[in-house]
Amino acid sequence: MNKSIINITNRIIERSVVSRAKYLAQMNNSQLTKVTRAKLSCGNLAHAFASCNFEDKASLKGEEKVNIGIINSYNDMLSAHKPYENYPEIIRSKAAAIGAVAQVAAGVPAMCDGVTQGQMGMELSLLSRDVIALSTAIGLSHNMFDAGLFLGICDKIVPGMLIGALRFGHLPCAFIPGGPMSTGISNDEKAEIRKQYALGKISKKELLDGESAAYHSAGTCTFYGTANSNQMLMEIMGLHLPGSSFVPPDSELRLLLTQEAVKVVSINARLNQRKLADIISEKTIVNGMIGLLATGGSTNHTLHLIAIAAAAGIHITLDDFSDLSTVVPLLSRVYPNGKADVNQFHSNGGMSFIVSTLIENGLIHRDVPTIVGENLDDYVKAPSINDAGELEWNPISCMNADSEILRTANQPFSNNGGIKVLKGNLGTAVIKTSAVAKNNRNVTAPAVVYIDQETFVNDFKKGKLNKDFVAVIKFQGPKANGMPELHQLTPMLSILQNQGYKVALVTDGRMSGASGKVPAAIHLSPEAFDGGPLSKIKNGDIVQLDSEKGTLNVNVTDQEMNDRIPEEISVLNEGCGRELFNVLRSSLSSSKDGASLFKF
Repeated sequence: MNKSIINITNRIIERSVVSRAKYLAQMNNSQLTKVTRAKLSCGNLAHAFASCNFEDKASLKGEEKVNIGIINSYNDMLSAHKPYENYPEIIRSKAAAIGAVAQVAAGVPAMCDGVTQGQMGMELSLLSRDVIALSTAIGLSHNMFDAGLFLGICDKIVPGMLIGALRFGHLPCAFIPGGPMSTGISNDEKAEIRKQYALGKISKKELLDGESAAYHSAGTCTFYGTANSNQMLMEIMGLHLPGSSFVPPDSELRLLLTQEAVKVVSINARLNQRKLADIISEKTIVNGMIGLLATGGSTNHTLHLIAIAAAAGIHITLDDFSDLSTVVPLLSRVYPNGKADVNQFHSNGGMSFIVSTLIENGLIHRDVPTIVGENLDDYVKAPSINDAGELEWNPISCMNADSEILRTANQPFSNNGGIKVLKGNLGTAVIKTSAVAKNNRNVTAPAVVYIDQETFVNDFKKGKLNKDFVAVIKFQGPKANGMPELHQLTPMLSILQNQGYKVALVTDGRMSGASGKVPAAIHLSPEAFDGGPLSKIKNGDIVQLDSEKGTLNVNVTDQEMNDRIPEEISVLNEGCGRELFNVLRSSLSSSKDGASLFKF
């Protein structure tokens, strides 16, 4: 086992001694010797099964059969969640067949960042994670359930569900994916269409036709953004069935895997084993961080993993990400880090390949419990259907993978992980370097300062940005406006970079989970709204972003910076329901602390 990973894990364990002990004590106090519903009154119980069929009512009246609570994020506007439409019935049928019961405990909101990009609704996106956590807790608070199954895939939904589920860590739980849509036009074609539209060379109709050819059916989008990073995390952390993350919707294998997940949690509940609090440990969280770095995953998870870990009494920091990044190699190239999509990643071995080579090279904690076993050995195998029509798992061969998509840890794409922390007199930020060419990773240029992305877009269209510069977009942090993704900037900054200009982005907001080829220092903390140094930066200040040294500075003396008066803005968070969330927004922690409502 790599010594640096051991040392980082040990310091997390030491840092978390008090909070982890408090969490585990709370979970132990919640544990029952009988089924959970045994402590309900007759009136409570009658309400809970009033709408059930005769067989389920009879089962729930007794105190033997397991009752599985389903937390469902289904809606048919979000393509990734459309496959969940019939999952509750599939789960109920399988539960009945194996002597258990299943009920939908709650529906949680599931918004699509792809729909809300550049719209007012994007300012609710990050907040929705914690709302989902609250909704999950409400669903499970009925004390009817002995296990949990979680139907969620996309950006904030999985982290929110897991945060909520961890407060019921005395229960066995599993996450069930829905799978990616089939491959549409290539990601390069999609990116080129967007650039052509940004340059005014094609019409809006042609742009829409191109987008529709990329996003064309049920399932997750096929690039490696936050949704698919979620699936990677759930698998490498042992909460998915092995090899199940990227199996397509509407396939026989997908159906069998869903049914198998019902069986697994039912057995775990009946045997009182493999509870969520036991699976999510300091080592498991480190494994999630390692998976994120090894696959070049979404920068959003530097927020989400911190918040998830905290819900389990574990304290991780951005420095832990940065230090792990120095020893965890980049093993995959999936768009935007390469030309392949997640379907090609999966067909070349996918998660089984990643886990296998990490274990072989001592770069992951193998000795962690999962929903199916006591270590990660099951996760080097891929599922298939045998001649009898049954599920089986077999080891995959790393030798057959396309080396442009997947590489072993001793022959990686890069010796360093794809996510790095930047520090300097502007504060602390995160950058994803895996898609950024080496000659673009260091930029020193004058600041061009904005307080919204719309003004930037207008200046680009007017030709005012044909020069070297660092775009500084401030007042985009959690407390200011909910920390929206600034995805509108990506095509335009890419165009300018391709034209030979040295450009970069510095912001206290977020970029898409599929952050692109322009160096972007994001999640800058402290945010401008809290009077951070970003609030004092002016047009023309020379900004230095060095992703190799891990620094982010503005060439202004400490004295001058101290003498400057922070810019303040009047934030008007109204329209599209945003005003309902003002009280929550003001309570969010800084981005380096997970941008969370919760103080565990």
